[in-house]
Amino acid sequence: MHRVTEFNPILWAILAVEVAFWVALAVGLTTRYVLRMPRASRIILLCVPLLDLVLIALTAVDLAGGAEPDFVHALAVIYLGFTIGFGHATIAWADRWFAYRFAGAPRPPKPPKSGPEYVRRMWAEWRRVLVAWAIALPGLFGLGWVAGAGLPADWDAMWADPLWAMAARLTAIAAIWFAAGPVYAMLFRWEDEGEPAGASPQRQEA
Repeated sequence: MHRVTEFNPILWAILAVEVAFWVALAVGLTTRYVLRMPRASRIILLCVPLLDLVLIALTAVDLAGGAEPDFVHALAVIYLGFTIGFGHATIAWADRWFAYRFAGAPRPPKPPKSGPEYVRRMWAEWRRVLVAWAIALPGLFGLGWVAGAGLPADWDAMWADPLWAMAARLTAIAAIWFAAGPVYAMLFRWEDEGEPAGASPQRQEA
């Protein structure tokens, strides 16, 4: 089994893909707003998801070649789920700031910390978590199949298997995120902090 302290090509591939993501994002947005080449920018940004496919292909090849599944292989699949779930929002966030810095667009507003808009933001974030979870779980099971691993015989065997254990942890994290995100927001952050409950936005009409 691989250890993170040893040289691990998959771990280095994950790091390389992460660096390449931010480099491609910076180059794509610089091409759009500084060089004024929107078509070239779209082509560069569309290449970003290909990096994740390369990472998954390398991970599958490593397992098919006889490597035992470990935390690093699971991390590669989690990275894919995170990129698909949060990648678009990350690119949109960076795009707004580039437009503000280089194209005269308004400064992006600070995200709300309470109120209905905050609740909507928490639900949107939860949906991205759900997408990441829905991508990562089949990916983990697929890597187990490539590695020739079967279903765990019992609870202890599940936690001993790095891929199954990671699937269980991701499910727990998704459930906690749901409770600490949209559920908490709806119960305790629905009212705006700066406005008393029941205040009317039209009371200064006179």
